[in-house]
Amino acid sequence: MIKFKDVTVDDKDLIQSFTLYGERQNCDLSFANLISWRFLYNTQYAVVDDYLVFRFYTGRHLAYMMPVPRPREQEDGSLRVEPCDECSVSVIRAIRDDSIAMGHPFLMLGVCNYMRDIIEKYFPDTFDIKPDRDYSDYIYTRDKLVNLSGKKLQSKRNHINKFRNNYPGYEFKPLTRELIPECIKLESLWCRANNCSEDEALQNERKSMNAALRSFEELDIMGGVLTVDGKIVAFTYGAPVNNETFDTCVEKADTDYEGAYAMINHEFAKIIPEQYIYINREEDLGLEGLRKAKLSYQPYLLLEKYKLELK
Repeated sequence: MIKFKDVTVDDKDLIQSFTLYGERQNCDLSFANLISWRFLYNTQYAVVDDYLVFRFYTGRHLAYMMPVPRPREQEDGSLRVEPCDECSVSVIRAIRDDSIAMGHPFLMLGVCNYMRDIIEKYFPDTFDIKPDRDYSDYIYTRDKLVNLSGKKLQSKRNHINKFRNNYPGYEFKPLTRELIPECIKLESLWCRANNCSEDEALQNERKSMNAALRSFEELDIMGGVLTVDGKIVAFTYGAPVNNETFDTCVEKADTDYEGAYAMINHEFAKIIPEQYIYINREEDLGLEGLRKAKLSYQPYLLLEKYKLELK
């Protein structure tokens, strides 16, 4: 069996020494997500033959993420992951054996499209690999969310202009530790309006948000708040997935202020550092309204994630 250990805030540098330098854009690899959702998934990690491996529980079933290779130093001194390093046959066999030793049929989640092809090549007729549309990540270019250019995003520009006209006293500013209590208060009001107490997924989201905000500085979380006449009407935050992709983890707004969601999305995109070419706005979880909203922003990429099980 592989010796795994619980993911803690102290493991950030080690874990990000793998995750930040690859091209994988999966929001589950954001360190902020790994920490803030650990209460639900009991996430653990290990390093196996220079690959970072995560295992966790989905319900009562043990599952694994696709192994993350250690980046290699290039001639110019930079670090990057070579495409041929993305899939290690020996490491996949090792985690499959670990799963069996733990008494669970092997299950791997978050397998990206190009990795599916490699696995099918090296493990012919071994696994059932199926897409899970509800967990596909919506990825946008930062430039698109900043400029909202093109006819298809005209409605977003209209929402923003209406917000500016209706609330001339609005202000957007970076999220700081001092503003977090008021953000939590707004989220509580949002929860009452959306019956969080009756929805387990929303209750878990609250726990994740509170865990992330408690470790705001340690997790390198970056966020913003939208105020109208000094009152916070929307807030958001996120953290890096890799050196080119930023993950928006949470976005909440008071819908009594028409256009608040469009406005904070737009304003936050403007302050995300330009090194992040892409913004991952996570999954829709199969929720019809959320899917419609995410599609309306015309994603650059719908990142399919596959579920892999032994046949």
